[in-house]
Amino acid sequence: MQVGMKKAIRTIVFGIGVLGVIASAGVLLSGQSNSASSRLPRKSNPAGWRTGQIVIKPQFEWASNFKDGLAAVRIGGKAGYIDKTGHFVINPRFDVAYNFADGLAAVRIRAYGADKWGYIDKTGHFVINPQFDDANEFADGLAAVLIGDYKTGRWGFIDKTGHFVINPQLDYAEEFHYGLALVKIAGEEAIIDKSGSRVSEVDALTTMSKHGFDVAIPRFDEKTGKNGYADVTGNYLINPQFDYAGDFHDELACVGIGDNPNRKYGYIDKTGHFVIDPQFAEGADFADGLARVLIGHFMTGKWGYIDKTGSFVINPQFDDVKNFADGLAGVRMGDFSTGKWGYIDKAGHFVIKPQFDDVENFSEGLAKVRYGDYKTGKYGFIAR
Repeated sequence: MQVGMKKAIRTIVFGIGVLGVIASAGVLLSGQSNSASSRLPRKSNPAGWRTGQIVIKPQFEWASNFKDGLAAVRIGGKAGYIDKTGHFVINPRFDVAYNFADGLAAVRIRAYGADKWGYIDKTGHFVINPQFDDANEFADGLAAVLIGDYKTGRWGFIDKTGHFVINPQLDYAEEFHYGLALVKIAGEEAIIDKSGSRVSEVDALTTMSKHGFDVAIPRFDEKTGKNGYADVTGNYLINPQFDYAGDFHDELACVGIGDNPNRKYGYIDKTGHFVIDPQFAEGADFADGLARVLIGHFMTGKWGYIDKTGSFVINPQFDDVKNFADGLAGVRMGDFSTGKWGYIDKAGHFVIKPQFDDVENFSEGLAKVRYGDYKTGKYGFIAR
């Protein structure tokens, strides 16, 4: 399987495997806010919280983002689920808990003298009893589960009743999306449909394009050692000429020219022409209309945000940044060890002042934030 095609199938169609989420109970607590928050509409804040207000006190050892109104959290070494008031709707009794997907959540618990995975509903009751040695979230109506250990065990796919639709015979399996899954059989990667039959790369990528995915797919050319962009048949739309090639987002793709550490990043359109010349030490995909870019050395440089003309909308001034989402972006002032994270709007103004040791994007009106270091810090949630 060509490297570029494999990358396209994995990154464009198939979602990342589920992150094991772990954390614990929450308590409603009024928190901090900024006068700048008056700039923001409350379209994603129906509860009337102030922007930046701590609505669930930092107290969790780990937490997931909210999904379908619930977040998985861990406290005292056990995982459960809280609602947006911070109250437990499913008490912490699991060793590991994933987000709900298709109405079910994969959880791990000690059963029959061993750690086993099963699936619960939103009442906390097991719909599929703990019996698997590993399990992924449901996607497209199916979930990948492991029978046996990681070295000799095999993966298969179950439906929401717990019955195997594809028997455990796979070395590895990613989630189904649009009726397709990337798996490994007898040491070889393959694409299968829901019957377990192999699907050709061309047919898979054609399916992707029918669902609105871009046909300009990054592809590495082994002869030249350069990256270009191909269509679903593998024919080059943009000849190999880049040392790095990202996916197209908002009609533009981030590409790199030169070897590290002197590589420069810019942005091309679908004809392969540079719309924004390679000039940045780092670049990221466009998100919410803006792209984050780095000026200077990757250790000492500063991050800012450009628009699709390449003009800085927010000048380079931050030590680390995240993509914009829901009109806000997390940014860090200061170094990795002692710096603090806050949130800016698209004018570059701080809407939530730097005060957190880590942050994530807002989801369903709330964002997960951390006070303290990675090992001993506690997670809570603030309002959009």
